[in-house]
Amino acid sequence: MSNPTKRPYSSQVVDGLEKAAARAMLHAVGFSEDDFNKPQVGIASTWSNLTPCNVHINELAEAAAIGAEDAAAKAITFNTITISDGISMGSPGMRYSLVSREVIADSIETVVAGQGFDGFVAIGGCDKNMPGCAMAMARLNRPSVFVYGGTIQPGKDRRDVVSVFEAVGQYASGNLSELALKDIEATAIPGPGSCGGMYTANTMASAIEALGLSLPNSSAQEAVSPQKRQDCVAAGEAVVKLIEADIKPSDILSREAFENAITVTIALEGSTNAVLHLLAIAHAANIPLSIDDFTEIGQRVPVLADMRPAGQYSMSELIAIGGIQPLMKTLLEAGLLHGDCMTVTGKTLAENLASVEPYPADQKIIRPLSDPIKKDSHLIVLKGNLAPEGAVAKITGHEGLAFSGTARCFQGEESALTAILDGTVQSGDVVVVRYEGPKGGPGMREMLSPTSAINGRGLASEVALVTDGRFSGGSHGFVIGHVTPEAFEGGPIALIEDGDHIEIDASNHEINVKVSDETLQQRKAAWSAPKPYTQRGVLAKYAKLVSSASKGAVTDSP
Repeated sequence: MSNPTKRPYSSQVVDGLEKAAARAMLHAVGFSEDDFNKPQVGIASTWSNLTPCNVHINELAEAAAIGAEDAAAKAITFNTITISDGISMGSPGMRYSLVSREVIADSIETVVAGQGFDGFVAIGGCDKNMPGCAMAMARLNRPSVFVYGGTIQPGKDRRDVVSVFEAVGQYASGNLSELALKDIEATAIPGPGSCGGMYTANTMASAIEALGLSLPNSSAQEAVSPQKRQDCVAAGEAVVKLIEADIKPSDILSREAFENAITVTIALEGSTNAVLHLLAIAHAANIPLSIDDFTEIGQRVPVLADMRPAGQYSMSELIAIGGIQPLMKTLLEAGLLHGDCMTVTGKTLAENLASVEPYPADQKIIRPLSDPIKKDSHLIVLKGNLAPEGAVAKITGHEGLAFSGTARCFQGEESALTAILDGTVQSGDVVVVRYEGPKGGPGMREMLSPTSAINGRGLASEVALVTDGRFSGGSHGFVIGHVTPEAFEGGPIALIEDGDHIEIDASNHEINVKVSDETLQQRKAAWSAPKPYTQRGVLAKYAKLVSSASKGAVTDSP
């Protein structure tokens, strides 16, 4: 067997007469004698026909395998799971969404390490695929490239999945007919690809590109396009070059790389889920990162992208003017990005951006630095007696910077949604949805259904929502999630009562319930934790292992 230094892991599996049985097994799945002399490249596919986000990824995996084999490696394709957030939203199944991030990371780590692959390509579509893939890359620390499955094309009248959720609220308020609702349902999602605004999928694809783990423009290509197929072929070729150069995620995932990812997420007005996921990826990479870093970086980075859900434009429209690369070059030239960070191209971020052209002069999607949508971050970390360890708000400026109202409390999402749709929730209410945290949910469900119902009923500027759960990237309005400590652990959010006055001050990064410390202590003494949602299976294991949302909700924390 030749050149084991270029095959540091596969050589341990297939080299030598004593490994004859392993080679025999591999002959049966298509290996030739020559293939045993090549680096082995895993292609981690998240293909499934259960969601449009992933329905096309088998074809992308085939393209990545072609790229790797054209570069003289041997490609081996394997699958991991996906959960559709859009389908499971508002149901008990949504409890499994964040859990799937851990399962994806665990399964990729298991296969790549167990089979001795020298490098791998990971392809993700729906929201949790991307951080799950990146976490596995960081844990394994083998040459690897992430590929985003791509965004969906807009539906009729520029509709997307959030249009459907908000239409439900419009129907409930009597402002939309059943026939019109059915038309929106039938035409909002025209084919393969991830949800089309700057929701969690497009946010995380952009953040991972900024981290340096994907090829330039991988985040800004439609799912069904020649560009996306070529991106996959190029990723297969790139990972072989990384193996030859021995460039690993630990050479890429520096503290500065995470600062770049946070900066790009803020400039794009990205999802609050980016806080949770970047903390988790940093944990996997052993890079110190905290929620307070989002506050520090956010003080100097403006919001520049007029993207849905708070803004007007879709990812496809951003792709048409050049994607995120011109934005990154603008940020680099302004001193807001670290240009010397290594990337999977084998070049630095600055080298990758050197030849990038600016956006067309007449485009309206990305504002100039001199005229931002918001002069500082929309991702606001709030602290106070309601959230001593922090909460995350998405304050774009459209909602105002403060909200004061009366608590209306619900144990779980379903009862809150019913109260919003039937008119129980009124102007001036702060809807408190609790026992939805990582342990209490378990799984930290997203609250897209309640927030969309609030918006659909025309209450977006008159009602706030506070939860120890989290939000879809499609949520907008005065919404505060990731409240820690969570209710299941006896955090202050568990002690709020109907009628309590809650004050949210984004300017000063505060969230408080106007109740005395003595009263809260009395309520805590009388409080007891509810029974766990389940005591068996993956949700029970997750609830026992998961860390606080303020630490990324990871399951391998010491």
